[in-house]
Amino acid sequence: MPTLPVPSFRRAAGSLGRLAALLCLTGVSGAAALPPGAALPAGAALPAGSGVTVLLRWSVPEPRLTGTRLERPVLHMSDSLPVTAAALNAARSGSLDALRPQLSALYARIEARTPRDVRFTQVGGQWRAQARTGWRVDREASERALLNVLAGAGSADSARVTAPLTVKLQAPARSVAWAQRQGLTFLATGTSGFAGSPDFRVQNIRVGASRVHGVWVEAGAELNFNALVGPVTAARGFAPGYVISGGTLSVEDGGGLCQVSTTVFRAAFRAGLPVTERHAHSYQVGYYGAPGLDAAVYAPSKNLRWRNDTRGPVLVQAQWNLNARTLSVHLFGRDDGRRVSISAPVVRDARSAPDPTFLPDAALKPGEARRIDMPSAGAQVRVTRQVKLPGGQVRRDEVNSRYRAWGGVFAVPPGDERLN
Repeated sequence: MPTLPVPSFRRAAGSLGRLAALLCLTGVSGAAALPPGAALPAGAALPAGSGVTVLLRWSVPEPRLTGTRLERPVLHMSDSLPVTAAALNAARSGSLDALRPQLSALYARIEARTPRDVRFTQVGGQWRAQARTGWRVDREASERALLNVLAGAGSADSARVTAPLTVKLQAPARSVAWAQRQGLTFLATGTSGFAGSPDFRVQNIRVGASRVHGVWVEAGAELNFNALVGPVTAARGFAPGYVISGGTLSVEDGGGLCQVSTTVFRAAFRAGLPVTERHAHSYQVGYYGAPGLDAAVYAPSKNLRWRNDTRGPVLVQAQWNLNARTLSVHLFGRDDGRRVSISAPVVRDARSAPDPTFLPDAALKPGEARRIDMPSAGAQVRVTRQVKLPGGQVRRDEVNSRYRAWGGVFAVPPGDERLN
């Protein structure tokens, strides 16, 4: 598509903008008897088969924030509107009734774009904030312009005329300009890996992460993980899988959800935010790497909560990579200058893993076995965090975890002697 000149537009009252764009008309063939460039007489009907195609073009601003720099790139958009000879003749008489179904579908496509609050993406190693405006077509103004264009679309040569398409912009509640005023920037990231996870676990990680993605925690408010995730049921997208319950593995909806809570916890911990509730797993979980920074959830008895003690809102964004099998949770907010240091895990009272547990699985044949969960050693683990606040105060807290020794689990066929 050739580069178009950026049309000028004016901002209307409130958060709506009005934008004039180009409406180009191409592809009309006139009557063979007319000399090149000649126009049909006013009111004359076009010959059968000499319809036109209207190329609608509109340009809209799409602000973005890179660092502290506010940029205003423009999106150039287009859509086409085929017009038959009969519809064109009717339009030259002042009626768009023949085009109404096409216009309605066109408006629906344009207006399917709804406002969305600001989000951050990483581009070239730098975080960029971008929101999305909603689009509403001003039908009266646009159709008046369209009639004017079609009224002159009767030349023997392919006609190319322009007219303004009026589009109103609907700003989101949290726009890029709002983010700039708030001073929002990157705070911290929590990461974890889930390589080797079975399909049910991957499904639950994706569903759980989607529940926290895009959540705003206002200044002074608390993130409540279980409340955000809601009921963990198959009806809400969670798959049945193995969870640690009552000292062994059981099958319930939502196995693997702790991967999400662990990653959310790590992000808040690294951002220096106060953690008001956190529980260690009963056993060390191999997916989470070094021990001491996991967070088990099991509603209603175990939850993860942390508080936003900054002076501005905090945005939570989740990102998963199914190829790399990694989950990341990023926090964005107002950087008040606090500095966070986290110690390496201090491990004591280490104990070797016991013999494995065996569970029946009717899908297995005699002699077969399938490992469900890896063994892990028992230990007590302490991780210390120091947060130096802008006024010079220093806040120290410890995360203590007591893990039982865990022999892992194998599935075996019913009747296997190891089930006794």
